[in-house]
Amino acid sequence: MVHRFSPKRFFNVLGGHGPVLRIAPGDTLITSTLDAHGIDQNDEQKATSPNPVAGPFYVEGAEPGDTLVVEILRVTLTRETGWSSTVLADNLVEPSYVRILPEKEYAKWRIDAQADTATLIEPATYHAKITLPLCPLIGCLGVAPPDGQVLSTRTSAEHGGNMDYRGAAQGATLYFPVFENGALFYVGDIHAAQGDAEAAGTGIETSAEVELRFSVRKKYSICWPRGEKETYIFTIGNARPLEQAVQHATTEMHRWLCDECNHDAVSASILMGQCAQYVIGNAFNPAFTVSCTILKKHLSY
Repeated sequence: MVHRFSPKRFFNVLGGHGPVLRIAPGDTLITSTLDAHGIDQNDEQKATSPNPVAGPFYVEGAEPGDTLVVEILRVTLTRETGWSSTVLADNLVEPSYVRILPEKEYAKWRIDAQADTATLIEPATYHAKITLPLCPLIGCLGVAPPDGQVLSTRTSAEHGGNMDYRGAAQGATLYFPVFENGALFYVGDIHAAQGDAEAAGTGIETSAEVELRFSVRKKYSICWPRGEKETYIFTIGNARPLEQAVQHATTEMHRWLCDECNHDAVSASILMGQCAQYVIGNAFNPAFTVSCTILKKHLSY
C-alpha cells in the first residue's frame, strides 16, 4: 500500500509524540518536508527552526529489539530556491581564525531540477559563479530515542536524528535500532547538496517530497544506524568528541561483519584495517556524525 501523507504539524524533537499514521511492513510512504527554517515549497512559514520533521510514523510489528528498515526510494526537490550559510562554522577552523571571519549571513541558490544544478545567486558581490550538481539528501531521519527521551532535531544519537550524512540519499537503505513500539519514525531537513562535515553549518537547505518504504527485521538487534547503497555498506556513529563517533561507527561495522558476513573477530579486524573508509557526516551539530564504510566487493573475502 502507498500512503500519501500531508503533514499538518511538524516537530523540532524526536520522541514524545503519538503517531500520525500507522504503516504496515512493505508499505510505502510519500510525504512532504520543510526546509531547516520551516519554509515549505511555496515559500510559506509552516513551522519553526531548527529542522522541523514530519511524523512520527508507526510501523506495525516493530518492537524494541527489532531493526527498522527504511528504503529511500525518492527525494524530489519541490522548490526552485535554497539557502546556505556564508561562513564556515566556528568550531571547524582554528580558534584564532574565527575573529577574522565575516559575520554570518545566508546565501541564496537557484535550484534547476531539469539541469540538475544549484547556482549561487546571492550574495551578488561574490566574484565567481558557483554552480554545483544536485545531490539531495535527508539531513534528519530516525526513530524515537531510547528510554523515553525527547531529543532535539539539532542533534543525533543511536536513534539517528540530525546526522546530515550524504549517504542518506535516494537509493540507500538505512537500518535503525527500535526502542519503542512502532519505531516512531521521523523525517525532514532536506539538503539539495552538501559537502562532507557540513563545514559551513548548513547544506543547501530546501523543501522536498520523499518516498520511503518500510520493513522490520524481527528479533534482530543493532546498536547504531547502519545502511547500504549499491556498492558499499556503512555504519554511523553520532557523538562528541569526534573520536567517540569514530568508535561507535567502527564497533558497529565490526559487529556487522561478524554477525552477517561470515567473519570472526580477527578476520573482520584485518579486513577493516585495510579496507575501511571513514567520512565525517557533520562536525557542526552538538553530536558529530562519522560513517565507516566497506565496499561490497571486499565482503566476499
